[in-house]
Amino acid sequence: MLAKTKNFFSEVKTELQKASWPWDPKEKGFKRYKELFDSTGVVIISMLLLGGFVSFFDFVLVNVVHFFTRFH
Repeated sequence: MLAKTKNFFSEVKTELQKASWPWDPKEKGFKRYKELFDSTGVVIISMLLLGGFVSFFDFVLVNVVHFFTRFH
């Protein structure tokens, strides 16, 4: 059982070394994570724009439906 566990973690370490990480391992400090911060910023801005788009059209559609349904 211990040998299987040791083998598992050895294989995990090997696979993680093959992975492409979103930072440059040669850089130090915050420069190391520049791509990660940039990607995070893009995701946050995209989600804010999408949320605004959905909210705007929800507001418009609610008012259109209210306009047509208030004439009973």
